[in-house]
Amino acid sequence: MDVVFKVKDKTGRKIRLTKKQWSHITRKHPQVAEYQEEIINALKEPLKITSYSLDKNVRYYYNYLKHKISTEKYLCIIVKYLNGEGFIISAFFKKYIK
Repeated sequence: MDVVFKVKDKTGRKIRLTKKQWSHITRKHPQVAEYQEEIINALKEPLKITSYSLDKNVRYYYNYLKHKISTEKYLCIIVKYLNGEGFIISAFFKKYIK
């Protein structure tokens, strides 16, 4: 498995992003392609982490990017945890925190 990066989140859990998933994310949300460092920073020092009501193993990590020229300034990274490790499902920009 080709890994783009591995990082420990704010809670100390390991999260990885594979090349395959990064390709999927940037195809669906091309605006995040230039924000890989911001994704890493959002996992390490998020503004907020929220849960997903339908799956207790999914978390949403948010950071606010004030320098981004858009109304959608919240970077949202969706992480799923299995067997103690997380992997990024998606990343995109939103206007508000859910």
